[in-house]
Amino acid sequence: MKRFALGTALFFALIAGVFAQADLTPLVVVKVNKSETITLKQLKDRVEMYQKQTGTQNFTPEQKEEILNAIVDEKLVVQAAQKAGIALTDTQVNQYFLQSLSQQVGRQVTEAEFADIVKKQTGQSLDDFMKQQVGLNTAGYKAYLKNQLLAQQYVLQQKQAEIQKVIASDKEIKDFYEVNKASFSQNDMLKLFLVIVPKGKDEAGAKTKANKMLNDLKDKKTDCDKLKKGSSQAAGYQGGDLLIAKTAQHAQQLGIGINDLMELFDYKIDYVSELNETPNDFQFYQIRQKYPAKMLGLLDVVQPESTVTVYDYIRQNLTQQKQSQAMIQAVNEITSSLNTKENVDWKKSGADLRNLLNW
Repeated sequence: MKRFALGTALFFALIAGVFAQADLTPLVVVKVNKSETITLKQLKDRVEMYQKQTGTQNFTPEQKEEILNAIVDEKLVVQAAQKAGIALTDTQVNQYFLQSLSQQVGRQVTEAEFADIVKKQTGQSLDDFMKQQVGLNTAGYKAYLKNQLLAQQYVLQQKQAEIQKVIASDKEIKDFYEVNKASFSQNDMLKLFLVIVPKGKDEAGAKTKANKMLNDLKDKKTDCDKLKKGSSQAAGYQGGDLLIAKTAQHAQQLGIGINDLMELFDYKIDYVSELNETPNDFQFYQIRQKYPAKMLGLLDVVQPESTVTVYDYIRQNLTQQKQSQAMIQAVNEITSSLNTKENVDWKKSGADLRNLLNW
C-alpha cells in the first residue's frame, strides 16, 4: 500500500510538472525595443482577468486569440514608448492607482486606508480583494496599469495634435439636443447654507458655539457669506452651500425621507432652522434661494449658479466621445505600423495555436 501511494504521488507530481511546462509554452515574441516572450501562462492570466472584469464564465478559442492579439499590441506600444524614452515612476503609478481607489470610496484615501476598509467590509486582504475583483493581485494590477499608462502616453505623443483637432460641430450639438430635448430639464431646486459644528472632545463647547452662530444669523449680526468665509477646521466649524433637487434620489443621498425633503421646499427664502443634533455634531441651515422646475434650452445653464450652458455641456461630452474614438483609431494605426515580421515572431499559429487555446 505504501509503495502504491508513493507511486500515485509521483504520478500526480509528474502530471503537475507537465501542465506547468505547458503553461510556459512561448506563443509570441515581441522585439521592438527588447525581446519579450508572451507565454501561455500570461495569456491565461489575462483571460482570467477579463473574466473577472466582465463576469464571463469562459471565452471561446477565437476570443482568447483576440485577447492574445491585444497583449501583442500592448507590448508593441509599451516597447515603442520605452524606446522613445517615455518612463513612469512607481510614485506616478501609485498616484493613478490611489485615484481609482478614492473614486470607489468617494474620498481621498491611502492604500493602507483602503486595505483597512476592505478588511472591515469583506474580511479579505487587499491582494485577495483585487484578485477577486480584477483577477490580479495589487502588484500585478499596478504593473498592468503602468503598461496602460505608458501606451496611452506614447499614443498621445504621436497623435495628440490630430486627436485634439477632433471637436463636435455646431450641427452635431444642435442635432443631439433636438433628439434628447426631453432629458434636458431642471427639477425644483433650492440653495441651502449648512453649518456643521463637530462635537469633538468638548460637546458642551461645540453646542455653545453653534447656538451663538445660529442666534447671530437669526439676529442678522452675521450672514451666510461671512460664516462661509470663516469656515475652517481651525475655526471649529464647516459652512457651505448645497444645491438640493426635489427628487427621491437626492433625498436618499442626503439621508432624509421624502417628507423631510418636501418640508424643506415648503420653507420660504431666508428661513433659518433650529439647532439640530446628530451623534457627531450640531447643525443648522438657512434657505438662500429657490429655483423652479423648467425645461432647459441650449443657452440655459445646466444647474443654477453655474456658468456651463446646455450647449457647452453637450459640446464637451460629444467632443470627448469623438476624441475617444479618434484615440482608438490612433491606437489601431500605431499598432498596425508596429506589427511587422521584424517586431513580432509568432511561435505558435494556425492549428497549433488553436489547440493550445482549448482549455
